[in-house]
Amino acid sequence: MKISFCIPCYRSAKTITKVVEEIDATMAKLPHTYEIILVNDCSPDDTFAVIRQLADTHENITGVNLAKNFGQHSALMAGFRFCTGDVTICLDDDGQTPASEAPKLIEKLEEGYDVVYAKYDHKKHSLFRNFGTAMNEGMTHVMLGKPKELYVSSYFIARSFVVKEMLRYENSYPYVIGLVLRTTNKIANVSVNHRAREVGTSGYTLKKLLGLWFNGFTAFSVKPLRIATVMGCALAVMGFLYGIYTIIKRFVNPNVPMGFSSLMAAVVFIGGMMMIMLGLIGEYIGRMYISMNNAPQYVIREVVGAEGKTGAQETVH
Repeated sequence: MKISFCIPCYRSAKTITKVVEEIDATMAKLPHTYEIILVNDCSPDDTFAVIRQLADTHENITGVNLAKNFGQHSALMAGFRFCTGDVTICLDDDGQTPASEAPKLIEKLEEGYDVVYAKYDHKKHSLFRNFGTAMNEGMTHVMLGKPKELYVSSYFIARSFVVKEMLRYENSYPYVIGLVLRTTNKIANVSVNHRAREVGTSGYTLKKLLGLWFNGFTAFSVKPLRIATVMGCALAVMGFLYGIYTIIKRFVNPNVPMGFSSLMAAVVFIGGMMMIMLGLIGEYIGRMYISMNNAPQYVIREVVGAEGKTGAQETVH
């Protein structure tokens, strides 16, 4: 069996070499061939220079350099196009997802599953990242129909047919978890260790996390629009009932003063809800417009190594 390791890289000039060394040491104990795809997501440090050195000294390493920062999920999609293995393992570039635990994922996959996600008993992320992960878990469960007991992470293994099916998605906003969930339901978890970050900080800011959540439920679910419809109907019914209540109260006691404050509160509340719903609809329409204009998932500036011996090239997807 051939295994492809796909690693999106950002600010990992000081860590990616150790990750590759750990993959080499782990795979030396297994009877499988392997390749490593390193995708530089336009990192501002010397990450691609390190990737180039690794590709020059390893025949099984391909380095992909993106023309701008497209985000982790777009970088994964770019890497998937160079994966030729029977299965693909995705992991982080900072060493927090130990490559030495890959045999656990492979063993679980061989039980008959199509995708296996690593599950961490004790995560070494910051409180901010843990909160972001919890929010992402809730979003994928409610909006995308992820089983509540399934834990999704950036460390997972997938069969080649799953990767090929994900590559059929060519719109501007890829969301790997959503693509996996719509491809197969034979998904499992396996417990692995999670290391503390040795160098640097997470590349995920609050803005990027919010963008990831919006991308997940607007690209792969219409539930937000249905929720907006239900809320609109509920508010309309509440307004109608309140109007009847006001009329009855006026007839029962003509001296009851009409409440200006309550009226303004109702107007502001309903107006705010309408603006939220219009904004949500606008988000869907905007993404449709961008996709119709063929905005790329990623642009490859250069490929080096096993798949890029011909030198610099530009590829748009």
